[in-house]
Amino acid sequence: MDNADKDMSDFDNPFASEEISPAFSEEWEAKRRVAAAIRDLTEVLVTSSPYTGKMHAIAAQLEETAADFAQSPRVYGRLEWTRSQQHGSFGQVSHELNPLAGYSNPIAPPVTTWLEGDKALGRCCCGWAYEGPPGSVHGGFIAAIFDQFMGMAQKLGGQPGMTGYLHVNYHNRTPLNTTLNMEAQLVKVEGRKTVISAQMFAGDTMTASCEALFVEPRKGIYSLEAQQQEQ
Repeated sequence: MDNADKDMSDFDNPFASEEISPAFSEEWEAKRRVAAAIRDLTEVLVTSSPYTGKMHAIAAQLEETAADFAQSPRVYGRLEWTRSQQHGSFGQVSHELNPLAGYSNPIAPPVTTWLEGDKALGRCCCGWAYEGPPGSVHGGFIAAIFDQFMGMAQKLGGQPGMTGYLHVNYHNRTPLNTTLNMEAQLVKVEGRKTVISAQMFAGDTMTASCEALFVEPRKGIYSLEAQQQEQ
């Protein structure tokens, strides 16, 4: 097991408190700024109606920016970012690039998670880009948020695993542009299996709840890298 793999096992490091962890380096700080700008752009795109010519001009600008950006050195996958030993531990890289919680990933709301005693707590806010029913968060994103949040809550059971199932109950509409608070509890650990329960709240209203099963791979979480290399 090399240093990258050891860092991978310490997967809660950047999620240790309610406060947003600072960027590991100036690179990630700059990437967070780019991601925030893209989030703002996405929010504007789904809520604005400029004339067609203006949109084509914006698209041309963005296409040029994307083509220029693509000429930069590329790193594919969080393990590769970690193994370079220039971008932080696996936990720090995940904190930046995770599709639900990454502050440098523009598709993330993002979800912030931390532990307090025997509970995991979380928070996020979903803008108009996440709309499903009118004024409400799409149910698929609610499930994805639970998957991320409860995946981190596995630390309560002491072992990382992959999602076996998510059973989501939708109790009330989950409003957009509202701080959503989450709580998770460890239900049980049986061998490689960890069961977690969680609730989502908008203010005092529980909008959704979930039970999830996570299963540690038979050969450990690190066996996933070998499977990836075989593909």
